[in-house]
Amino acid sequence: MKAFLKSGLAVAVLAASVGAAEAREQLRIVGSSTVYPFSSYVAEELGATSDFPTPVIESTGSGGGMKLFCEGVGDSTPDITNASRRMKTSEFERCEENGVTDITEAMIGFDGIAFAQAVGDGDINLTREQITLAVAAQVPVDGKLVDNPYTKWSEIDSSLPDRKITVYGPPSTSGTRDAFEELVMEVSTEEMEGYGGEGYTNIRQDGHYIAAGENDNLIIQKLVENTDAFGIFGYSFLEENADKVVGASIDGVLPEADAISSGEYPVSRSLFYYVKNQHKDDVPAQQAYNDLFMSEKMIGELGYLKGIGLIPLPKDEREALREQVKNRTKLTLADLKK
Repeated sequence: MKAFLKSGLAVAVLAASVGAAEAREQLRIVGSSTVYPFSSYVAEELGATSDFPTPVIESTGSGGGMKLFCEGVGDSTPDITNASRRMKTSEFERCEENGVTDITEAMIGFDGIAFAQAVGDGDINLTREQITLAVAAQVPVDGKLVDNPYTKWSEIDSSLPDRKITVYGPPSTSGTRDAFEELVMEVSTEEMEGYGGEGYTNIRQDGHYIAAGENDNLIIQKLVENTDAFGIFGYSFLEENADKVVGASIDGVLPEADAISSGEYPVSRSLFYYVKNQHKDDVPAQQAYNDLFMSEKMIGELGYLKGIGLIPLPKDEREALREQVKNRTKLTLADLKK
């Protein structure tokens, strides 16, 4: 009888958990702080125009989101993760190891990484090499790498302001940090004498670069308070706070929409979100969210998201990606290696 009762209880618990999973209508989303404003807009619109509740979104950073997303399949794990860079092969492999074996990749548009300062500081043009010399842990001096000795911008180049080097930027879990390291530091150090022709991406930890967490609005606040400082964040936040901050020119190009979409602005990247298809039956809101996010209404040339800083993809690419998401095209390791 005890065995029967225990067995019956186990079945009841299992049935209850399955029922709860089937009944879950609220989508759970994690990931990039850069994609967060766009994802939040879509989520609010879904809640306002459908029978589904507004999805829950956590800004965990691209890396943090991938970690949560790849923990496994089930009600305790996210349905979607946002990313301001492409999924890494190591993350894909971790997903597979934990049973997350059916993922669709959704590219939503372009974004630029701004290197910004407070409005009123005056225009400034920086090269990727100068920015790297300001934030790298080690820099070349007399042909050898040494711990970064620069404390002021004028020490890097006499034409730059005599301002203390203070840079508020994203933490190591951020896709913005990954993209900054790749597009600014790696590119410039491959050409700089002293690094041996290899990209260098170690950021200094002596107080001149300050990891300000995943809340880009906090960086905006810091720049307003400390007008000597610079901040690193996505173009959408620059657009939203144009009354408070202004982007520096990088290699002679301002962070503007046309320059980002054309690739002329050297620090531009694609934005993504990733869908856990194994949750599609248990969380019906997932498909409704996908359809809304990938619609022209959101990511098109006249879409709502353009108004808050998203740079749209070309029309033919949008159409192809929309079909890819609609059909839940399965991401493969070979895709990530292209």
